[in-house]
Amino acid sequence: MPNFTSGDGVRLHYEDEGDGRPVVLPAGFCAPLESWELQRRELAAAGYRVIGFDRRSHGRSESPAYGQRMSRHGADLHDLLVELDLRDAVLVGGSQGASAVWAYYDLFGPARIGAVVSIDQTPRMVNGDGWEHGFYGLTKENVGTFFADGVPDTGRGLRQPRTAGFARIVELLGGAPAFADPGTPERRALLQSHAEADWRDVIARMEVPNLLIAGRDSQLWPCEHAAAVAATNPLSSVVTLEDCGHAANLDQPEATNAAILEFLAARP
Repeated sequence: MPNFTSGDGVRLHYEDEGDGRPVVLPAGFCAPLESWELQRRELAAAGYRVIGFDRRSHGRSESPAYGQRMSRHGADLHDLLVELDLRDAVLVGGSQGASAVWAYYDLFGPARIGAVVSIDQTPRMVNGDGWEHGFYGLTKENVGTFFADGVPDTGRGLRQPRTAGFARIVELLGGAPAFADPGTPERRALLQSHAEADWRDVIARMEVPNLLIAGRDSQLWPCEHAAAVAATNPLSSVVTLEDCGHAANLDQPEATNAAILEFLAARP
């Protein structure tokens, strides 16, 4: 079971398969690397080297009481790229995993990466001050308490998420992926850090091609977040998936894979 030790002494788990250009997959809040199974297989079959990554406090990585902030998750991604000596890597982040990718870029820039893909993650969770593409109902007035009881049901978006993708993963793996408990102190601290972040300036400054995939019927925020931030950078592009909620890689795995592969094929 491949592991490495982060710069601050935490054991982190990853899976490495295939050959070719490296694609690194950090998953969303509480999701293990196995949640990417339908993307991992498709990307490996297309000739890419695929690295699934369990962020700290996720999957089979350690969950220390410290380092539960988005900046440290970005540093962990850097430690992974250095450990494997990856160059021209593609970072594909889903949900909070996209925030980890933006944190990485903010800290370390484009030196080891060639492209970025985010999947249904608004760059600013808090609404207000001219930005209305954040988490439904989250404002600067309530940001300190909004997630005190976990991620709330917004009553918005796709009310009956498509489950075929998850069922296929269960069949392929012989069991359901082990999602982490969102209620631990460590993950609550991480969720709060995630809620308070604003990555719009990072995306605007990106010097590598970056694709923002949005679910038309996301339960968490308006899909227009992708077009709004993409307008700030000529290297940004947008794909909005129809009949798709927040978990695009599970709701619409084929469409998600097609969008990623088309984006990469155009940027060898």
